[in-house]
Amino acid sequence: MPAPAWNQNPAPALEAAFRHIAATRMAGLPIANAMLEVEAVAFRRYEQSGHWLGVLITPWAINLLLLPAPGAPWPDPAPGAKHTWHFPSGDYEFTVAREEALGTYHLCSLFSPPAEFDAQEEARQTAYAVLAALMLEGGGEEDRSAPPPPNRRAFLGLGR
Repeated sequence: MPAPAWNQNPAPALEAAFRHIAATRMAGLPIANAMLEVEAVAFRRYEQSGHWLGVLITPWAINLLLLPAPGAPWPDPAPGAKHTWHFPSGDYEFTVAREEALGTYHLCSLFSPPAEFDAQEEARQTAYAVLAALMLEGGGEEDRSAPPPPNRRAFLGLGR
């Protein structure tokens, strides 16, 4: 069954579905961080793919999520399969997941379980930082194995 395309921001539906999961399947599990609650952070259309991108905070995990948008190609392998998505900072492996209330989506685990967070605001700021870093060319790291690019004078044949 193909994934439903999200015409509008999926954040409210994500929060509702995962609050239900928190109250049922995940209730009382020791991996849950009682300092965290379900929150969909900064979901927006990612210009390169057209899909919805954001971070989902839950008491048991913090994940980068992609959900399909109308008119954009969406790979839809079976749940549990892996798919690589490209971002300015590099290629990342996502796991295909499915929830009845949401359909198919792709997730990349950031923290599981998120035991190191003492407050929701700390997790939220980390989510914003992850999304900003994702958009940095080359991950924000210099490739020290490659020679430095020539300066403009060298490029024009005027020496270094």
